[in-house]
Amino acid sequence: MSDQNKSYSYKDAGVDIDAGNALVDAIKPAAASTKRPGCDAGLGGFGALFDLKAAGFKDPILVSGTDGVGTKLKVAIESGKHDTVGIDLVAMCVNDLIVQGAEPLFFLDYYATGHLSVDVGKAIIEGIAEGCRQGGAALIGGETAEMPGMYSDGDYDLAGFCVGAVERDRVIDGTSVGEGDVVLGLASSGVHSNGFSLVRKLVEVSGVSYHDPCTFEAGKTYGEALLCPTKIYVKSCLEALKADCIKALSHITGGGFVENIPRILPKGVTVDVDASLWTLPPVFDWLRTTGNISPQEMAKTFNCGIGMAVIVPADKAELASKIFEANGEKVYNIGTVRAKKEGEPSTTVTGKPGSWGYADAWVAKSAH
Repeated sequence: MSDQNKSYSYKDAGVDIDAGNALVDAIKPAAASTKRPGCDAGLGGFGALFDLKAAGFKDPILVSGTDGVGTKLKVAIESGKHDTVGIDLVAMCVNDLIVQGAEPLFFLDYYATGHLSVDVGKAIIEGIAEGCRQGGAALIGGETAEMPGMYSDGDYDLAGFCVGAVERDRVIDGTSVGEGDVVLGLASSGVHSNGFSLVRKLVEVSGVSYHDPCTFEAGKTYGEALLCPTKIYVKSCLEALKADCIKALSHITGGGFVENIPRILPKGVTVDVDASLWTLPPVFDWLRTTGNISPQEMAKTFNCGIGMAVIVPADKAELASKIFEANGEKVYNIGTVRAKKEGEPSTTVTGKPGSWGYADAWVAKSAH
């Protein structure tokens, strides 16, 4: 029964408006640092404006995407390290836009928590601003929701929303991919933001703590190593697109290596990938051995060291590789496109004995 003499406030119900206002004030410099042509990246209004003409577009097609960070957030929460998951949030959105040739323009975030900590919120959103700077997007707005009863104290969730644009005659849709084209792989920075429910399960069964010294990356804890932020490929891909040497791009996300490449292929072709052409990074080898994971499961769950697949004409493979390398990417020539026979999968990954640490030769195939 309520005390009829007590005057209740929103704060009594667990929502601190003052803390929300303090967070907005704290993150304004971070948002301002993402300013770009077409937007001043100011915060505080009910809506935000973006001027496509000022951004240099003449006949643009808008491309939009939304994503989250998944259960990688639990690793951040349990590790007490919140400054990189914002980069992951932006990366998962802008890397999806660039595969269609779209330049990211602006980004909005949704941050929901049971109890708002200004310090944690500031670290998260400064990470989002860093991701926006890497991807060339303006942090144009967002929503912070304090929801006691919906989230346990200390828990939070993130969602991101990004809009990009590409000139109508520059859309990348993969329709020109054909037999003889070359598949380049751009190295990932780590696990990125997919497969973390399995990652967390393997940490649990291994008996290690996120605070323990990491065995596969010296000088870091398991939490720090696993929280390595998702690589953002926007700027390097934009440079290669300017040189007109890309036919298709595939962001290696949920579904892993074998299920993402088929999403960009026209009918009648398939891709053969040779896994012996790059070394499985140490984090994936630790996951593989800890969980006794089969090659097929690895290839459909994780990026396995390749964060972006790029399909290029054979006569432009060297040019594309040089452009990517000049923009900081590690590039592998990992496969080829050929005509598809009836009943064949759209992607086949073959491993030779010893490839990725397996003792026997193996084949991993897409479901389609």
